Amino acid sequence: MTEMTLEQRLDAVRQTIAQAAEGRHITLVGAAKTKPAEMVARAVRAGLEAVGENYVQEFRDKSAAGAYEGAQVHIIGHLQQNKVKYVAGKVDLIQSVDSLPLLEAIARRAASLEAVQDVLIEVNIGREPGKSGCLPEALDELLAGAAGLDGVRIRGLMAIPPAECSRAYFGPMYNLFVDNGRKKYDNVSMDFLSMGMSDDFADAIRQGANMVRVGSLIFGPRNYI
Repeated sequence: MTEMTLEQRLDAVRQTIAQAAEGRHITLVGAAKTKPAEMVARAVRAGLEAVGENYVQEFRDKSAAGAYEGAQVHIIGHLQQNKVKYVAGKVDLIQSVDSLPLLEAIARRAASLEAVQDVLIEVNIGREPGKSGCLPEALDELLAGAAGLDGVRIRGLMAIPPAECSRAYFGPMYNLFVDNGRKKYDNVSMDFLSMGMSDDFADAIRQGANMVRVGSLIFGPRNYI
């Protein structure tokens, strides 16, 4: 059997999204961790609307190579404060903000560039020790802290539930998304709920996600060095 091309894999993912979405618009983010610039550029030419990067250095290298031209770029991995200067004001969305100090650092850097950086708040919905993301009970304080920050704009929530039982957490994440959308915080809009990856994105969509991060089903298995 002939192996599917990247373009065919991307089309298959889109078809699965369309079936699960039932008419809703879903933002597909191609998770490009370890993938070369030429492969990313090929996916963008095939219509991929957003590329997600885990590592700041990969973003910088692929950006310099012109890999993202025509697509949005999202930071989807944990972001250290000392790397904020390389991405704030330069990417379309930072999906992995999990603390007020990080949010403040992004705001300062973006404001210095006369930019406003869109971000999502990452929630550790599975309460996994050592995993990034704020705990659900800390979300109110973090959202309230965004009110006076001119350089950022909170656009929603993101989560990476425990892999072995991710589907059990999609409903609780959707409830958090809806509940916080009703609270009308200043500088906060619940536009995006980013959850679901290659193994479970269709279920995530059915349970309320409107943004999914799909890597291996588009780009093939991750390249381990």
